[in-house]
Amino acid sequence: MSTDISALNNIAGFIGACLVDSESGLMLASEGGSARFDLEAAGAANTEVVRAKNAAMAALNLKDAIEDILITLGTQYHLIRPLASNPAIFMYVALEKKSANLGMARLAVKTVESSVSV
Repeated sequence: MSTDISALNNIAGFIGACLVDSESGLMLASEGGSARFDLEAAGAANTEVVRAKNAAMAALNLKDAIEDILITLGTQYHLIRPLASNPAIFMYVALEKKSANLGMARLAVKTVESSVSV
């Protein structure tokens, strides 16, 4: 088992990240965050986003898997990426929009995801 997501700190605009079990909403690992950005609460709340998307895909009879989910806010990007090796676990990454490069961030998250195993 490897839950090291520390390389996500190198993404431009990085605010915080966590690895979350979507079945329980519990955080398995975290990096960054602050008193103003509660990663544990963010991970638990985004569990509902992943569950809702999976339910929508089931309702539409889509035989596919989530690669990633992007939520764009006024000042932030939020990326959610289920692990290919275990889709019940997802990475959640928050970035400052003004300094992040979304394409590079997605590549970095994908690279880190390939090194995580749960």
